[in-house]
Amino acid sequence: MRGSRIVGMGHCVPDRVVTNDDLAEFIETSNEWIVQRTGIEERRWVEGNVGAADLAFDATKDALAEAGMKASDLDMIIFATLSPDVTFPGSSCILQKMLGVPGIATLDIRNQCTGFVYGLSIADQFIKTGMMNNVLVVGGEVHSSGLDMSTRGRDVTVLFGDGAGVAIVSATDGENRIIDSKLHADGTHYDVLMVEAPASRLNPRLTPEMLEEGRHYPKMDGRQVFRNAVTAMPAVVHEVLEPHGFTVEDISMLIPHQANLRINQMVQRSLGLSDDQVFNNIMKYGNTTAASIPIALHEAIQAGKVHEGDVVVLTAFGAGLTWGANLIRW
Repeated sequence: MRGSRIVGMGHCVPDRVVTNDDLAEFIETSNEWIVQRTGIEERRWVEGNVGAADLAFDATKDALAEAGMKASDLDMIIFATLSPDVTFPGSSCILQKMLGVPGIATLDIRNQCTGFVYGLSIADQFIKTGMMNNVLVVGGEVHSSGLDMSTRGRDVTVLFGDGAGVAIVSATDGENRIIDSKLHADGTHYDVLMVEAPASRLNPRLTPEMLEEGRHYPKMDGRQVFRNAVTAMPAVVHEVLEPHGFTVEDISMLIPHQANLRINQMVQRSLGLSDDQVFNNIMKYGNTTAASIPIALHEAIQAGKVHEGDVVVLTAFGAGLTWGANLIRW
């Protein structure tokens, strides 16, 4: 039966390292406070005019090389981001121009931290139907240019980093494939993690008063996000495993979204997984939203922690609220 598998990956993070001590120079915070609550020690931020597509372009070049493919082999680009290069058109179109492949299908998706999980599922469906053969799935974010660099915004600003991760998903008839995906959302809680302005439902979309109030910066009810994440992520992992006769003991590697190390540690304990079954890199990069899972997955592969035939599970939870999981036989 026709299916899909990941045949190449790449990731890119900016050169600029921003430590917690660096943040403490202009925000009332400390390294100890940030590490204790989030596990984050540093993150990467862009310098100058760099967009999500710029980072994705460099990551894509590496993925194409890893897969032994050319950009012209791609049939479609799916770009998951909450920080597009411009308001419109989508970053997938901008990346398509950079890659020099006019005419192929492009799609931007707005599932925030769950974006890569959704993107893989969408690519898998396009390939299973025979409509596409090679799909580039991208998670790319530039948060740093949209953060409140004052003490007012410290609870959010300390969390986020910039980066991109990509996967080339191709058709296969083999057993090593994306086995299944489970996707969920609950829009009744859309406002617990959001950027309010500018917005089409506001007229005018942006005013000096909104800027003064900081309504164009992200805001978060951290406690509610935490409570929902530590419940939803283990549940969706079980949901994606059980129809295929797998249990958590079968998981070779779990790659959770990198939002907060404390969340991931609670998810690990809830599932009863060992340290060898879970990969985290939030300590180095912070929360790169849609990019976090592909960056972590690629680093786990490069570190020799993922092998052919392994059962790999990706799971995420984020704004929307959205959550989901992919089950992969590597």
